[in-house]
Amino acid sequence: MNQGPDYAAYAAKMRHLAVSGGDLEVDARFVDMLSSRQARILDVGCGIGSAVGALRHRGHLAYGVDPTDAVLAVAGDLFDPSWFQRLGAGDISAAALREVGLPAAYDLVLMSGNVPAFLTDAALATTFQQIASVLNPGGGLVVGTSTKARGGPKQQDLAAAGTGLALMHRYSDWHLGPFCEDSPWSVSVFANAGSRQAAEGPDGIFVLGS
Repeated sequence: MNQGPDYAAYAAKMRHLAVSGGDLEVDARFVDMLSSRQARILDVGCGIGSAVGALRHRGHLAYGVDPTDAVLAVAGDLFDPSWFQRLGAGDISAAALREVGLPAAYDLVLMSGNVPAFLTDAALATTFQQIASVLNPGGGLVVGTSTKARGGPKQQDLAAAGTGLALMHRYSDWHLGPFCEDSPWSVSVFANAGSRQAAEGPDGIFVLGS
């Protein structure tokens, strides 16, 4: 009989990587580059909270949700427990987020670490629809996952259809490597309909006076 994933062992492994100095922030650096300063960000399937902690360190208003108590316990030990709540990917909605004490709308949503692989095709489509409903106009969804597991790029594109989420970029890793059909990993960037609010200040754009 298949007993399913050993979440306690996974949580212990990830805690060890975090406290031993393993680089668990590469997805956070990618998201930070995409985001305006002090963006409101939701990490769906946040695990032990490394991305949330890294984004908070960079000045963003980041929160994480995960359905697994074992990893949330580690997140609460390593970081401020008020940043995290128990909620599954398919349960995301403005009402559900308010009910657990989190903001109802976000500038960017992150799903990293094969979260889609745990969802059926129908559940992935529902998750994309629900995420689109809590994204601000022009907001982004970033999905990092294996191309070989369930919930890979083809399933994501099907799930995005009709949600208002449009695929903007797809890479083979978090370092902007070019994606091809043989890439074992994918990082997909979707944008919600509408225009996001312009950043205050120059934001890297400078106008030269005469």
